[in-house]
Amino acid sequence: MHDDIYFMKEALKEAKKSYLLDEVPVGAIIVKDDKIIARGHNLREKSNDPTAHAEILAIKKACHKLKSWRLVGCKIYVTLEPCSMCAGAILWTRIQEIVFATSDLKGGALGTCFNLFDQKGLNHYPKIKAGILKEESAQILSQFFKNKRKKE
Repeated sequence: MHDDIYFMKEALKEAKKSYLLDEVPVGAIIVKDDKIIARGHNLREKSNDPTAHAEILAIKKACHKLKSWRLVGCKIYVTLEPCSMCAGAILWTRIQEIVFATSDLKGGALGTCFNLFDQKGLNHYPKIKAGILKEESAQILSQFFKNKRKKE
């Protein structure tokens, strides 16, 4: 049985893929029954698609693999706190648990800027766990933006 640190390290591998593509380094994986069923990393710049966030890409792959839009019994691990779009997609797919590494001070929708799941009457409320490998995730993001500023 793998733990949250193991799976977050896998999400960080995805974030590093984005970093190498000059994309904001965010990675996500989806786990069901202690197995990774989908992976994703940011591809907004390469695809010219504002919805190509790591979470959305991983969700699409997981839905395809399970042949269902419902991801009941799944956990998503993401290196950065999901934004409102991604939190909404997680809500609609009924993912059981969200584990994220570091907070997003400019768009985090799980408690930093606001918490989507504080809304009453939603059809689903996932468990939320924050801070797993927080420093590692924050470091790759910080380094990415530091390098961006140097180039400009």
